[in-house]
Amino acid sequence: MSNPAQKPASHTISDVERDIGVAKETLRVWERRYGFPQPDRDFNDERTYPLEQVERLARIKRLIDHGHRPGKLMALSDAELAELGARVIPLAPTVLSDPELAACMALLRRHQGFALRACLSKALLRRGLRDFIVSLMVPLSAAVRHAWTSGTIATFEKRIFAETVQHVLRPAILAATSPDNDRATRPRVLLTTVPQERSSVGLLMTEALLALAGAHCISLGPQTALADIVTAAEALRSDIVAMSFSSRMATRVIADSVAELRNRFDGRVAVWASGSGALLARRLIGESHFVALDDIGAAVARWQGAPRRD
Repeated sequence: MSNPAQKPASHTISDVERDIGVAKETLRVWERRYGFPQPDRDFNDERTYPLEQVERLARIKRLIDHGHRPGKLMALSDAELAELGARVIPLAPTVLSDPELAACMALLRRHQGFALRACLSKALLRRGLRDFIVSLMVPLSAAVRHAWTSGTIATFEKRIFAETVQHVLRPAILAATSPDNDRATRPRVLLTTVPQERSSVGLLMTEALLALAGAHCISLGPQTALADIVTAAEALRSDIVAMSFSSRMATRVIADSVAELRNRFDGRVAVWASGSGALLARRLIGESHFVALDDIGAAVARWQGAPRRD
């Protein structure tokens, strides 16, 4: 289990670009223009960023993705950023009142990863895989995302959550996959995320629901270059490329990624986008390419019943 004491005290500019999604040149511009971030220098005179600055940058990036201007955000205190962040993703009433969700969040905040895994595993057995994902994991993921945006949990705690979900969902996906589910099973679905998207939780939830619907799934994990997605989809004779996007992703990046893949496949492979980020970008990517998690079973059935060229 992850231990916060093992996290690095500082991060390179490449680390920040990868983890936060802010380009190196943008970080340098902000440094000159706004006086933040204020990196240290290592023995090679390369920029390094203390953890507290990385956390602040992460919240600023999330707020920028939701339409706020960097100049205004840089002037805010950490408390003001947290207050603004708490309003970015309003939580549904069920998230605020559900005792099971509250218990999971409490375990996460106390860094009780094994207890959280046990709690989620029991909920999975009690609810069944589909209800577990749709009714518990989706709002719980939203609560974790909201807590991170508002500054009430740290990035390492969000990663503990992601690792715990991996441990719970991977065996469930294997159990949901039919022994007869081989390359002849259709649709054949390739799952991944674009290079800017590090989150794996949404991808796992998507894969689980696709497996329940009887699809043949192959996951590349997160962060695959578009050219590699195309190569893999063609080599594996995929019918669908399913990508998950978290709300940290800019809607324009989501729309451009979906459009680029659609152009490269030219109708030979369907492109599906799911997750909270895809929901925010729904208008830009189009209804036919957005697939809500609770609609995946129906979407697979529609695909199976639709005429297509082979």
